[in-house]
Amino acid sequence: MNPAIHGAIIAARKRRQEEEEQKMTQYNAEDLNGWEFKIVHSTFGRFRNAEIIRRLMEEEAQNGWEMVEKFDDCRIRFKRRTDKRALHSGGGTDPYRTNYGTSQTILPLIAVGVALALAAALFLFKDDSAKSSATPYFPFVIFGVIVVLAIVMILVRRK
Repeated sequence: MNPAIHGAIIAARKRRQEEEEQKMTQYNAEDLNGWEFKIVHSTFGRFRNAEIIRRLMEEEAQNGWEMVEKFDDCRIRFKRRTDKRALHSGGGTDPYRTNYGTSQTILPLIAVGVALALAAALFLFKDDSAKSSATPYFPFVIFGVIVVLAIVMILVRRK
């Protein structure tokens, strides 16, 4: 997929999610009095795993955040009293982070990497003979790229 098209799809999805989150999280003045809220996102739907949710809740609790609700496998809302801002653990976890795990910026990078790998494979395994313009190595190169992508996706999901 063209990285520009892929980027546009991600941007459109993000806009839809933001609009949906605005509708789902409408607060009145009383709700906001002394509270702050945030939504933590997971690009690859990692919040379907209870152990990951437990770990996220522990990390957020170090900075005073409490889980309010799980919207879906990609979004969880947290709240904390504004007087708990001083609780910042200093343990490396950003108290205002809104992304857990791999961010969406890695997806276009993977797409560009695949495109570069394919271009390099076509250049390296180019058949200059007049008989055939196709290379016998091309299916193996495609298979290799797919295997590498699968490994990358498995590693990304484990984080």
